[in-house]
Amino acid sequence: MRAAVLGGAGYIGGELVRLLVGHPHVQLATVTSTRLGGRRVDSVHPNLRGATDLTFTAPADLGRHDVVLVATPHLRDAAEMAGVLERAAVVIDLTADHRLTDPAAYVRHYGTEHPAPDLLGTFCRGLPESHREQLRTADRVSVPGCMATAAILALGPLVADGLVDGTLSVDARTGSSGSGATSGDAGRHAERAGTMRVFAPAGHRHAAEIEQALGHQVAMSATGVEAVRGVQVLCRAATRAPVTERDLRASYRRHYAAEPFVRVVARSRGLYRQPEPKILSGSNFCDVGFAALPELDIVVAIAALDNLMKGGAGNAVQCMNIRFGWPETSGLEFLGLHPV
Repeated sequence: MRAAVLGGAGYIGGELVRLLVGHPHVQLATVTSTRLGGRRVDSVHPNLRGATDLTFTAPADLGRHDVVLVATPHLRDAAEMAGVLERAAVVIDLTADHRLTDPAAYVRHYGTEHPAPDLLGTFCRGLPESHREQLRTADRVSVPGCMATAAILALGPLVADGLVDGTLSVDARTGSSGSGATSGDAGRHAERAGTMRVFAPAGHRHAAEIEQALGHQVAMSATGVEAVRGVQVLCRAATRAPVTERDLRASYRRHYAAEPFVRVVARSRGLYRQPEPKILSGSNFCDVGFAALPELDIVVAIAALDNLMKGGAGNAVQCMNIRFGWPETSGLEFLGLHPV
């Protein structure tokens, strides 16, 4: 099956290329870049040396493919998506452009009108844990943001089981790769080193995705930490009635028992007793954990993932596997490293 990566020069694009060149059911035929046409892909992503001889192609020369995975900067491809849809049987969009379904919500959270509002609501949410059956036949898929994915997986069982009520609080921490390969001055190592930079103290765009998925109002903050990869979220919610940790464990185990990439991690012993993104680098796992404060009628839900994998490229490949009827773990078997 012929695949293309649209916008392959960034971090997410590089992860897509890495996963697809080793995928047992895919021929990666094209990788595009607006700036680097003609250059070798492995000159930008040196970890791919010896794995591919592909060079970057101009987006206008994309051609016809069975599946196109879009990893361009947000808003850049939104106006051009109609053309992409004409050149691929299946389009999997990793940008923020089609994650929301309501044009008014898009304006509120992104500060501008969507250039193609008729496309909003036509993409299936690219989260297998909640939309697996829809993904089996979806020709348009929109992969959620990394922090949104972590928060939805952390809170989803509690909402589904009716254990929590009211506004959900999401406190997210993210590594520097979440800002992208062209993040500007604030992303320079000299500025990020040693910092815990609160860049969204009272709101983040991913809150809209969480609200859309869970049906609750969300109060979200986000902090940039010194790590390169990784997202960790600590979510707090009021419970409808006192809830014990045994209740929480039963809820998470029931919802995620059959999920290949979600692991319940809430232990009293060990090096990593709650979800830790460090040991997930390069893997497609999302670890979820919990803690209960029954005397305050509050529960804490925790999740960690690699923002470039389960928070991006890995999740997209998982959706692709489902759509084409392949084993869901194809090309995603890497378990992570310890120690790192």
